[in-house]
Amino acid sequence: MAVSRVCLARAALWGSAEPPGPYVARRLQFVRSGMAWEAPRSSKLHLSPKADVKSLISYVVTKTKVINGKYHRFLGRHFPRFYVLYTIFMKGLQMLWADAKKARRIKTNMWKHNIKFHQLSYREMEHLRQFRRDVTKCLFLGILSIPPFANYLVFLLMYLFPRQLLIQHFWTPKQQIDFLDIYHALRKQSHPEILCYLEKVIPLISDSGLRWHMTELCTKMQRGTHPAIHDILALRECFSNHPLGMNQLHALQMKALSRAMLLTPYLPPVLLRYRLKTHTTVIHRLDKALAKLGIGQLTAQEVKSACYLRGLNSTHIAEERCRTWLGEWLQLSCSLKEAELSLLLHNVVLLSINYIGTRR
Repeated sequence: MAVSRVCLARAALWGSAEPPGPYVARRLQFVRSGMAWEAPRSSKLHLSPKADVKSLISYVVTKTKVINGKYHRFLGRHFPRFYVLYTIFMKGLQMLWADAKKARRIKTNMWKHNIKFHQLSYREMEHLRQFRRDVTKCLFLGILSIPPFANYLVFLLMYLFPRQLLIQHFWTPKQQIDFLDIYHALRKQSHPEILCYLEKVIPLISDSGLRWHMTELCTKMQRGTHPAIHDILALRECFSNHPLGMNQLHALQMKALSRAMLLTPYLPPVLLRYRLKTHTTVIHRLDKALAKLGIGQLTAQEVKSACYLRGLNSTHIAEERCRTWLGEWLQLSCSLKEAELSLLLHNVVLLSINYIGTRR
């Protein structure tokens, strides 16, 4: 030990470049390692396993977002048309999933508090109604996908027939306008047939006053005049009993009314009558909830959707006109009883066929 110290002192004083011997070098390494081993440890604490997992998850999520962004830019540059379809499909899945969670939350609340459907708010009732229709359409696609390798055929059919097989979440903005126009054109084809049935039942009306009112109403409709609310309400007795009550409608009348409501007409008369009753009852309950909420509380899109459901092609009509028309509908609907729902069903034609601004 003394020798090593002497050597170090000589090297420091005289600047000798002579390296120390191997024994001295080993002693120096041992001393240095011992000094390093005896140094106090850092006071910093290590992260817990949970914090490590969270940091790993955040890192993976960040990297996934970066890779996903690069993938989107690649598709947008090299496959622009496919990228548009891909974006719409992914957004549609997100919206459908959000609708499913909201519907589940509403149903859970109904079960917990013993709330009936007609006791819900307008937006909750409308959400459940639309979600049921969307799920029915999606279930049809699910059934087609059951056979092995049939999912590839389903994707092809979805691409070729988006109006028939897909819900609105998966339509492009242009398709939404075009498809709604197509659906309205289909239901407009039944309007002359429904008016023809109204003219045919005029001789069957026993009351002369009601018979005169029905004749005047049909004449106004044929001339292209939009009827007033009091002209329609004057005939409520005809639509509650014979000959235009819900239980007195003939099969051909129910098929025409089903097409006007965008319901399938290819069912037996018993099922047609049941579906028309159910659909009209739901709209009547929606009207009462909407009257309680107030039309002014609806957004522009909600107003147009409500008008389209009730027979008006609102895609090409200004928002203010849609609100005016919806106010007329609510005034008439809230004046009717459940026994007079046949009149509400016919209003899909009576109030929409000659309204100002509708497309011919």
